[in-house]
Amino acid sequence: MKKLLHKKIVIPVLAIAVFFSTTAFKTDFFEIAKQIEIFTTLFKELNMNYVDDTNPGNLMDTAIKSMLNDLDPYTQFYNEQDVEASRINNAGDYTGIGAKVLTLKDKLVIVEPYKNYAADKASLKAGDEIIKVDNVMVADFKDDAANLLQGAAGTEVNITYKRQGKTNTAKIIRESLEIKAVPHYSMVDDKTGYIVLRKFNEKASVETLGALRALKNQGATQLILDLRGNPGGLLNEAVNVTNIFVPKDQLVVTTKSKVKKYNKTYYTKRDAIDTEIPLVILIDGRSASASEIVSGALQDMDRAVVVGTRSFGKGLVQRPKPLTYGTQMKITISRYYTPSGRCIQALDYWNRDENGKATRVKKENYNAFKTRNGRPVFDGGGVQPDIEVASSKQTPITKAILNENLVFNFATGYYYNNQLEDLKGFEFSETDFKDFKDYLKTTGFNFETKTEKALTEAMAVAVEEELDGVVSSQYHNLSTAIEAYKSNAIDGNKVLLKSLLTDEIIKRYFYSEGLYTYYTANNPEIKKALSILNNPRQYASILR
Repeated sequence: MKKLLHKKIVIPVLAIAVFFSTTAFKTDFFEIAKQIEIFTTLFKELNMNYVDDTNPGNLMDTAIKSMLNDLDPYTQFYNEQDVEASRINNAGDYTGIGAKVLTLKDKLVIVEPYKNYAADKASLKAGDEIIKVDNVMVADFKDDAANLLQGAAGTEVNITYKRQGKTNTAKIIRESLEIKAVPHYSMVDDKTGYIVLRKFNEKASVETLGALRALKNQGATQLILDLRGNPGGLLNEAVNVTNIFVPKDQLVVTTKSKVKKYNKTYYTKRDAIDTEIPLVILIDGRSASASEIVSGALQDMDRAVVVGTRSFGKGLVQRPKPLTYGTQMKITISRYYTPSGRCIQALDYWNRDENGKATRVKKENYNAFKTRNGRPVFDGGGVQPDIEVASSKQTPITKAILNENLVFNFATGYYYNNQLEDLKGFEFSETDFKDFKDYLKTTGFNFETKTEKALTEAMAVAVEEELDGVVSSQYHNLSTAIEAYKSNAIDGNKVLLKSLLTDEIIKRYFYSEGLYTYYTANNPEIKKALSILNNPRQYASILR
């Protein structure tokens, strides 16, 4: 028996030895083999001797995912169930109820029903809280309960949901839904086209190209490409979208890794559609990955003026790797670099703070690079726009409000208490903003600033060192100043908060399509883009 167990332990170690001996990079194989043998022995002893029955699969799943938590959040392990869910999510279409859904602990919240699809046809609204799917209570379902809504087109699902305190039921007939990469394009004025590119799936460049051609046929001689909120996607599609505006054989992105075969350069492969049309790209703090490749590359080439707020800063590239027994792993294999040579990765996952959190690259550590025209650009913190719209920049308090879904929840209440029939006539008034501030008070909303947290920790140390009596008055003064700041911070962020509330409320009445229409007439970033495009001298001077 011992001999058999020994063979079971040695065989995987030998297999891994073969793997590492054939890879292109050098590593300390003995240390790796040693740690694998320790873990294998521990895992065997634990499952054989623990006082209660164990579930080896669950234990291993937890062990692997906990280990990967010490790396970046994009390096992930997928068990067999995860692989299937990932396949569905990456397929480019979604078979289910036709709605964006947020999974919470005991309920599924409808975030956005897509116009004229299954959920919308069943009269579901944003803010509806699904508590039961068929005969399964969401609160009792251990996995992602949103999976309960998926199923073959034409099949039926019965849900129980709460709306404004009342419990309702609905029968939904599932249907296939293709989420478009370009959900909207239109003319802002008689010469300016506007394209919203929401994600970089396999149809991103084709849909962007189709939108551009349609707009040029309508008279567009200048263009706004909106990448705000676009989390990225396929790297090749980022290259293809860039290729629409720059000639063949132009360097768009380089990937660098410790594994030589992953070092690659990506060039445009086709003739451009239009290398001359004046172009403004809109980005924000949720523009990431492929969005940053496009905006960063076109900025480096001085092909577009970038407007908005600093992008997310994801400069890491992942690749899926098949493992045994139907499992998979997605591994961060390299960093990507824009044509000027900058990597815009903002978070340092390899030098964490004392709490184990990734640290943000500091401005003093940014490195300067040059665009083709010699303009300075910097790495380390996302793509910095050429023209920043300060009123749209997220702050700690607005992030805290969004993270607690308070804008979303207020919009839900607003929808059921106000009639809105005319999109053009809508304005989120001062009275509405006062109602929002009153609403925040009813929720008990409070947020802790980093300064406040550090001050509390410093005071705890002072108590340990019996210095609290010496510094108590200064501590009180600083605490009072922070509280004063927090009480005024809502008004200090009024412009951004009103914009966020306006967006969410408009979607309730007119869906995303209505929001894009509203944007073209009222959005501050689009107005700024228009002012630049309509002033050719200013446009040219920015790029020089």
